[in-house]
Amino acid sequence: MVNMEAVRLKLKQASAVLGVPPKDLQNLVQLGVIRPARRNGVCWFDTNLLLNAKVAFCLKESLGSSSDLLALFTDAFSRNLERASASGLDDIRLRSRPLDGTGAVEIKIPVRSLARELGEQIPLVSAYRDLPKGRKKPGWKSDFLRSIHQAATALGDLSEEKILKVVRESRSGRKKLPEITVVAHTKKKTA
Repeated sequence: MVNMEAVRLKLKQASAVLGVPPKDLQNLVQLGVIRPARRNGVCWFDTNLLLNAKVAFCLKESLGSSSDLLALFTDAFSRNLERASASGLDDIRLRSRPLDGTGAVEIKIPVRSLARELGEQIPLVSAYRDLPKGRKKPGWKSDFLRSIHQAATALGDLSEEKILKVVRESRSGRKKLPEITVVAHTKKKTA
C-alpha cells in the first residue's frame, strides 16, 4: 500500500483533494455512504476516509449505483482496507451476489493506484484555504482580481470560439457512459 501522510481535513479541503465539488462530498456524507467523525458540527476526514470517498466516487461514476448500494460497497471496502494495507495488496475485489443466489458480480478496485493519486493530491490542501462562512478576510476582492488577472495573462489570446469549444467538449465528456470491458479468466488445469 502507498504510504500517505496522516491528515485531518474539513469537508471543503477533502473535496479539493478528491477533485470533486464540496456539495457532492456532502451528499455522500448525508446519504450515509461516507461517515466522517464530527466535532462541533464539523466533519473531519482522515486518509482512510479519503480513500473510501475516492472509491465511492469511482464506483458512482463507473456504475451509476444508488446511494444504498454505494453505502454497502463502501462499508465492505472500509472493513477490508486495514487487511489490505497490512498485506500490501494491489487491489480489492468486491463480490455482489443477488438474493436469488445466482452468480456473483465482481468489482475490482485498484487500491494502490487510488492511494497513490490521493497521495499526490494531498499537498493541494495547503493551497486551499478553508474560510469560515460569512464575512471574508480583508482584501479578498483585490486578491480575487489579482488571481483572475494572472489567469487571464497565463491563458494568452484565446478566442471566444475556442473557449466555447472547450466548454462544450468538457460538458459532453461528462455525459458519456462509462467504459465496460469484459475480461475472461479461465481456470488452469492441474496435472
